[in-house]
Amino acid sequence: MTTDAKILAALRANPDGVSGAQLAEQLAISRAAVWARIDDLRKVGYDIEAGPHFGYKLVASPDALHADDLLARLGKTKVVGRDIQVFEETTSTNDVVEKLARDGVKEGVVVFAESQTKGRGRLGRVWQSPTRKGLWFSVLLRPNLRPQETTQLTVISATAMRRAIKTVTGLSADIKWPNDLLIGGKKVVGILTEMSAEVDRVRYIIIGIGVDVNQGMAEFPEELRRLATSLKLETGEEVCRGELATEIMRELDRDYARICAGKFPEVADEWEAACITMGRNVTVHTGDRKFRGRAESLDDDGALLVRTEHGHLERIIGGDVTLEK
Repeated sequence: MTTDAKILAALRANPDGVSGAQLAEQLAISRAAVWARIDDLRKVGYDIEAGPHFGYKLVASPDALHADDLLARLGKTKVVGRDIQVFEETTSTNDVVEKLARDGVKEGVVVFAESQTKGRGRLGRVWQSPTRKGLWFSVLLRPNLRPQETTQLTVISATAMRRAIKTVTGLSADIKWPNDLLIGGKKVVGILTEMSAEVDRVRYIIIGIGVDVNQGMAEFPEELRRLATSLKLETGEEVCRGELATEIMRELDRDYARICAGKFPEVADEWEAACITMGRNVTVHTGDRKFRGRAESLDDDGALLVRTEHGHLERIIGGDVTLEK
C-alpha cells in the first residue's frame, strides 16, 4: 500500500481526526512529509481539514476513482484488489488486463477506467461508458479450473455484484443468464468473461464488468432508454462510486475464494434463487443455431440446462438467451 493509501486509510478509520504526529509515527516519515502528502491529496480533490485539536480530518472525497483511495477503502483481501490501477481513459479495461496477463502479472489485479472509447459487451456489442458515470473495470484471475468450468466465474460475478448493489443502495437486482443484472426489467450491469486456455487448463480469465451508476435517462442513447437503467435512476440519488467499487471487489474476492475451495454449489444455489431465467421459456441463439425450450437449472460447471421443445436437455455455455413473454 502506498503512503497516500495509508494516509487515506488512517483518515477513514478515524473520522473525528488523527494527528500529524500519529500519522508520521505510523508511516515512519516526518510530519513535514505528512503535510506534503496531505497537500497533494487536497490538490486532487480530497477535502481534508486541519486543526490543533483534532489534527487532520477527511471531510469529503472527490467524485473520481483513485487507486490509493480504493486500496484504502478495501483493506486486505485474499486475491481480488491486491493491485488496483485507474485510467482516466482507455479503449477497454479488458484490453489493458489482457496485456498484463500476457506479461505474467499475478492474479487479482483490477483495472478501472473513468471512460472507455471502445467498451465492449458480449457477442461483439458496444458498451456505452460515459465519463465518471459508472464503473467500468476488469479483473485478472488465474483459477485452477478446466476450460469447461469457467462459466462458474460468470456466475460468481453476478452473485457478488448483486450483493454489493444491495449493500450499498438497498436495491435488489435480478440475474438474467448468463451475464446481466436487471432492476425493474432493465439492465444495470453487464459481465463479459474472456479466457485464454489450453485443452485441459486455464491460463487466465478476464472478467470485464460495466455498471450503470449515475447516469440520467438523457445520458443513455435513445435506443437503450427502454432497456437500460442506472442505480441513480432507481434510487433517486447519486451513488458513491468509490464505495460501490470497494464493495464489489470485496464480494468478488469472497466468492472467488468459495470457488477455489470447491464450494461452487453454494454459489449456484444463491444464483438460481435470484435468476429470473430459471423456470422460464427461452429462445437460445448459439452460433448459427436457434431453438426454444425451458431453462431448468445450472450444472456442476455453471452451464445452463435447457429442456427443448422435443424433450432433449441442452447444455448452454455461450450464446444469447432471450426470455419469452
